[in-house]
Amino acid sequence: MSRILGIDPGSRSTGYGLIEQSETGIDYVASGVIRTQHEGYPARLKEIYSGIDLVVAEYAPDECALEEVFVAHNPSSALKLGQARGAALVAVMSHEVAVSEYAARRVKSMIVGTGKATKDQVKYMVKALLHLDGRLSQDASDALAIAICHAFSKKTDDWTIGR
Repeated sequence: MSRILGIDPGSRSTGYGLIEQSETGIDYVASGVIRTQHEGYPARLKEIYSGIDLVVAEYAPDECALEEVFVAHNPSSALKLGQARGAALVAVMSHEVAVSEYAARRVKSMIVGTGKATKDQVKYMVKALLHLDGRLSQDASDALAIAICHAFSKKTDDWTIGR
């Protein structure tokens, strides 16, 4: 059994989602959002670091998955996203948890079947795959999708090796 932490970093809200992968499938463990409160950007980065550090300490994941950096239309936004991602990565790596990265299109393709899926389609499939009822924030849904993508990718890699 492997516990996987998915992280969807953002400068205002960072989603996290944990699943457990076993021989028989995947199960939901926890999810949530770290919402930064400070206006100063360095203080927000510290909040992201501290929040992810607490999640890792509480749930002890074996592995972590994040979305790869993508180039946004606004260079300033891309830099801020990269810094938020860096704060989350340092928090995970300080616990010596293995990290994998996935392109957004690959996550969508693994979850929905197309790399052009909408956020609502991804959320719908995440809830269906994990048998979740009720509300799920977009950030937590995206983080769970990244964790599920990692689990599915590992299974696919196992199948490839076994042939």
